[in-house]
Amino acid sequence: MQSHVIYLALGSNLGEREANLRAAICALPPQVQVEAESHIYETAPWGFHEQPAFLNMALRARTMLSPGDLLTFLKQLEAALGRVPTFRNGPRLIDIDILFYDDLVLDTPPLVLPHPRLHERAFVLVPLAEVGAGVIHPRLGRTVDALLAEVETDGVALFA
Repeated sequence: MQSHVIYLALGSNLGEREANLRAAICALPPQVQVEAESHIYETAPWGFHEQPAFLNMALRARTMLSPGDLLTFLKQLEAALGRVPTFRNGPRLIDIDILFYDDLVLDTPPLVLPHPRLHERAFVLVPLAEVGAGVIHPRLGRTVDALLAEVETDGVALFA
């Protein structure tokens, strides 16, 4: 079986936010082998503003799982870590999104790859640029760094 390079975005805005991110990273192996972690950034909520600030980060990793199996694994992991479904862009204990899976372009429910809104979101692009600056977005044909240069990053602050 072939190993696939994946990029994940992690976020948390409930409870012990940093501990939630660390717990998620620790729970990824053996299905997901983390190769690089970005710094953690504190960011304003996106979409629904009446909620606590988020901590966000990105990972570069490898997996043998198919895209569908990876999504299932990550959703099960979120639930095991205490995530309770709420509403779109609502508060969450942990959120793990697949940003890139190799250079795969996929558009099927429930998974769209690359992540359909990653190029619009500074809270994704800032940490992603630390672990995948030169990665080319397979739909847009542009690097993560180039995409980052086009978004406003004022609301993204390095978390101490």
